[in-house]
Parts: sequence; C-alpha cells; structure tokens
Amino acid sequence: MDLANRQSALGHEVHVAGDPASPLRQALAPSVQFHGLGRILRGWRLRRLIARLRPEVCHGHLSTACKALGRSAGSHRTVATLHVGYKAHQHARLDGLICVNHTQAARINDYTGTVRTIGNWQPAAPACAPQGIRAELGLSPQTFLVGAVGRLHASKGNDVLIEAFRAVAPADAALVILGDGPQRKQLEKLRAGDDRIHFAGYRPDVHGCLRDLDLFVSPSREESFGLAIVEAMSVGVPIIATAAEGPVEFLRQQAAVLVPTGSVPALAAALEQAHAQFCAGRLGRVSYDLSLFDPAARVANIMDFYEQLARPSYRRATVRAAAKVAVAT
Repeated sequence: MDLANRQSALGHEVHVAGDPASPLRQALAPSVQFHGLGRILRGWRLRRLIARLRPEVCHGHLSTACKALGRSAGSHRTVATLHVGYKAHQHARLDGLICVNHTQAARINDYTGTVRTIGNWQPAAPACAPQGIRAELGLSPQTFLVGAVGRLHASKGNDVLIEAFRAVAPADAALVILGDGPQRKQLEKLRAGDDRIHFAGYRPDVHGCLRDLDLFVSPSREESFGLAIVEAMSVGVPIIATAAEGPVEFLRQQAAVLVPTGSVPALAAALEQAHAQFCAGRLGRVSYDLSLFDPAARVANIMDFYEQLARPSYRRATVRAAAKVAVAT
C-alpha cells in the first residue's frame, strides 16, 4: 500500500489488484485504482486485467500473486518482493526479484532473472494520533508494559515470548500481543488464564499502541525483515529481538538487544534485565538511526530496478552468475 501510494505521488499510473474485502483498499490514495479480483478464476481475471491495462511492470507480493504473474504473458516485466523466501514454483518465471536482506539474496542460485537487495522502509505514520492500548486495557502508567506485533503463527515465536514472560515477569507487568492468525487458540491455551497477558487482535492503530509500550519484543523464529521492529524504532521504544535473518542484519549497529531464536531462557533473562532497568528509571526512549529506512531512497531503488528490467535490451540469462546480484543501499 505504501509503495503504491508513493509511486502514484511521483506521477506514475498505479493499479492494485487484490481481494475485494482487503482493508488495504481503504488505505490507498485516491489516485491509485483498486481492482477486486475475488477468489473464483482469479488468475484468469488478473490476466484479463493485465491485457486491458497493458502495464510496463507488474509487481507481485506473496505466493498467490507471484504464481499468477508467472503465468501471465505480454510485453510487461514481472517482479516480486520476497517477503519470506525464494520458491522456484512461485518465482522462477518472474523477470526480477527484490530481496529484503543480503542473506536471502545469497541463497538464490538457480534463478535466471535479476536479483536486487532492497530493504523495507519506515512506514508512513497515521495522520491522527489514536488513544493507544494502555488506557484501553486499564493499565496504570506504572505498569511495565511489554508488547509484540505480528501474525499469530509459529514462525513469529509468540509462544516463546509468553513462556519467557510468565517465567520472570512480576505481578505488576503486562504483555500485549497485537495481531491475529491460526495460532491464536494454542497461544490462549499457553497463557493458562494469566490475566497479565492480552491478545489485542488485528489493530489498524499500531503506531498509537507502540507509543504506549515500555518495551517491544520481536520473538520470531524466522524473519526476513521485521517491519514491526522498524515501526517500534520510529517511536523510540526499547527493543529486544531474536537474531533472525533480517533483524540481525539491520539491528547490529542499533541500540537493541539481540537474543538467540527460540530460546525461552535467553529471552526471559533479557526481559528480566529490561524490567530491572525500568524499575531503576533507566529504560527510556531510544534515539535510533532511521536513515537506513528512508522511504524516498527505497522507492527510488525500486523504480530504478523497474527501469532496468523494462529496457528493450534486457534479456534473462540462461544461468544467473553471482555477479548478477545487485545491492541497493
């Protein structure tokens, strides 16, 4: 959504195709045209839309879109952002791939298109300032409030966070997890009736909720980038993150605590130390270096990649050499 809005603001004609019920539809700028495809004959509808619009570049996100674009034909170039990782049956037919970290790019060795590494960026903050989450949960300013944001899925490691929190957090602490997903019932069972732990579900007001936190935790077992971490950085919340692929790359020079992935004892120890700092008045706002996540620079990187692929002289290689991987910083 943010990419489409920023491309449109630069003067490009931008169309977004997706689920008619998607909440992204309401978040798009008026200059971006949304096309609801539905689930029945979705690939066929997409191919018809491409034939009618005749775009120069089609950019796919997530598996369904990438597979559909791989089956599309025409003069357009096809691009995908690897929000998770490369899978030949989803991405092999596409002309270009955008990786969100360098390790991800280095693992691709059987793809004949062009690869560029372009990290995600700091999302646009909402125009209004919502209330947040602390008052909604009835928590006092003195309550040590720990939070996490993400889909309730095993890869996100919320089970590790709940176990670590229950092991060391004092009675006057609270944990709020923003997001929803297939693991919710399992996590609620793991909570075991602990009323300090709250599941807030999907929230459109993430920025407001993050501002209320005393500590943000990213407990992911797997994380290609970790956009929620950048959102937490943008409001200056102290951060504990697991040393997953994406966070370990961009947090190495930041004032954040990294712990091993999947380790309850390591995360519990980090939580205990953060609480001690909070009680001593030494866990305040953090000034992070956000220059790495400049939206204008990242969108410019993507537009440059589009232009590279759209040149009439562009041809896919039979075998992609390691030197073909371009890195945008």
